[in-house]
Amino acid sequence: MALTKKEEITEAALAAAVASVMEGCRAMAAFSDDPGRTTRLYLTPAVKAAHGYLRERMERLGMAVTIDAVGNLHGFYTAEKANAPRLLIASHIDTVPDSGGFDGVLGVILGIALIELLSGKRLPFAIEVIAFPEEEGVRFRLPFLGSRALVGTLEQDLLQRKDANGISVAEAVRNFGLDPTQVPSVKTGSGVLGYFEMHIEQGPVLESLHAPVGVVEAIVGQTRLEVNFRGCANHAGTTPMHLRQDALAGAAEWITVVENAAKRKESLVATVGRIEALPGVGNVVPGEVVCSLDIRHAEDAVRQQAVQQLIDAGEALATRRGLVFTTKTLLDQPAEPMDSALTAVLAQAVESAGYAPHKMPSGAGHDAMIVAPFMPAAMLFLRSPGGISHHPDESVLTEDVLAALRVGMNFLELLAAG
Repeated sequence: MALTKKEEITEAALAAAVASVMEGCRAMAAFSDDPGRTTRLYLTPAVKAAHGYLRERMERLGMAVTIDAVGNLHGFYTAEKANAPRLLIASHIDTVPDSGGFDGVLGVILGIALIELLSGKRLPFAIEVIAFPEEEGVRFRLPFLGSRALVGTLEQDLLQRKDANGISVAEAVRNFGLDPTQVPSVKTGSGVLGYFEMHIEQGPVLESLHAPVGVVEAIVGQTRLEVNFRGCANHAGTTPMHLRQDALAGAAEWITVVENAAKRKESLVATVGRIEALPGVGNVVPGEVVCSLDIRHAEDAVRQQAVQQLIDAGEALATRRGLVFTTKTLLDQPAEPMDSALTAVLAQAVESAGYAPHKMPSGAGHDAMIVAPFMPAAMLFLRSPGGISHHPDESVLTEDVLAALRVGMNFLELLAAG
């Protein structure tokens, strides 16, 4: 049976689906590694609890649920006929520390809500809702573990990366009850119609346009570095200023260079979001500083040039101050366009739902950028009130959830129509 016409989906059913989505996001926010706030890192007990909740919701709708070797949870909704292609609807369920309740999770719950709205009707294609357990890169300073495994780009050596407690990715997988030797089997097979991700914008653009949703055309490229300044730790009272090799003072000067460089180049953003000074004692001149650098731009050449300029500036500054400057590349992700044909269908779905199909780039990285080189991918943004994300005040408007559900059902209908 083909998808019901959108006008046959009652307002009552849509209202119930909106309430179900909001309830689901609130329930997921309670599964946390830290009492009193939402923090859910890769393959922690909070993820296991979240899996249990999602499994129950999926199985209630007749979906077959499995968990693969990196912890991706898959809910499979069959098609009209066997061996039909499948549409992947996915997002992530991990968070940054002290997060909001909608980043990533909303897309998974919306995917389940679309199955709910189908009311048991089957389409010419199957639907596979996937909850990636790792996108943020917090626990292992390595993002997109779930989606990398899905497309076969998670190298085996990355399984030896360790977290702050000395536990490797492979050990975390094993401790979760999974088999790290089976990670290569996670790679998705043929027969994928496309990939669809719904996500909060995490920025202020849609709100400034008074638009509930936006169609993502491309995701900007990003580079993440670990930067190290090494000097010489010494007594704060007995070491004259002109004889110091203060790693923190050098890092502080360089961070200002980073900020000014980004301000000079349109659309370039550069962030030092983490800094650790050692030995970290108030009466000792810091002998070493480890910090992060995150650089993003829609044009890869601009981003790469900025990275090199900042590395050169760090080396020059370190030489002048008697420091040693080194960097380690953690991520070098090129800008990734979404599939033009699938994006056109999504834009049509937005327009037929009665909204302006505003097209925009994403300044944040998403699993869609990992998947897009391997299959057609499209992405829908929901407005972020106040442009706030990665913060407890992160929110979403119920009317925007309603808009996303209308668009999502239109999208399924258009795909079903061929």
